[in-house]
Amino acid sequence: MTLDFDVTGDGPAVLLLHSTVCDRRMWDPQVAALSAAGHRVVRLDLVGHGGTPVPPGRFDEAGEAAGLLDRLGIDELALVGASGGGRLALEFAARWPDRVTALALLCTALRGHPAGPELEAFDEREEALLEAGDVAGAVDLNVDLWLGPEAGDATRELVRTMQRHAFDVQLAAEDVPYEPVRTEPDLSRITAPTLLVTGAHDLPDFREIALHLAGVLPKARHVELDWAGHLPSLERPEAVNELLREFLA
Repeated sequence: MTLDFDVTGDGPAVLLLHSTVCDRRMWDPQVAALSAAGHRVVRLDLVGHGGTPVPPGRFDEAGEAAGLLDRLGIDELALVGASGGGRLALEFAARWPDRVTALALLCTALRGHPAGPELEAFDEREEALLEAGDVAGAVDLNVDLWLGPEAGDATRELVRTMQRHAFDVQLAAEDVPYEPVRTEPDLSRITAPTLLVTGAHDLPDFREIALHLAGVLPKARHVELDWAGHLPSLERPEAVNELLREFLA
């Protein structure tokens, strides 16, 4: 099985890794901006999202992403990860530090970070809704929590569509014996310049993670967006595009 992906543009490569609330469609505004700025933009759907099904047996998502890049002839690249995609980006950068030229993390998750009370309460509420068969309620819960006040109706509808599709794919695969290979990254191995972006309207967990990473990663810079929730690249695409263009240049 391979991860579903697409490639746009030519130039230095950038891999976009989406939030687990979304799929690769969340990056539409960034694909257009970064390819116009002279980048070869690769984006993929993580397992159980978009066009990537849940595979049976052991599956190494970071390893599969590395293999995809090999097949595309990409030796070096910049990584841009949002939330759960940032967690995968950190694993990739720790396993293959020589391949990563830059690392931009938007409201990133981090494997091993203990969830705070608000995030724990969200997880419990989401699980209860899904167990009760109220998938629409679980989708609304996610849309309401993860989008900040800048998100318009079209953005909210897109996130609702992506999250509903992810739930449908994952619930249909409940009996699939999926065994994800997940490793806590050795942050000391990450050498790339790193941009850490957080939103003032996001849960405290993600600012805590960014501050921790800023303290341990070399050449790390933390930017807090006073207008943003958890998905700033969707909430104010052009503002994030400018941040990314400047950082990747």
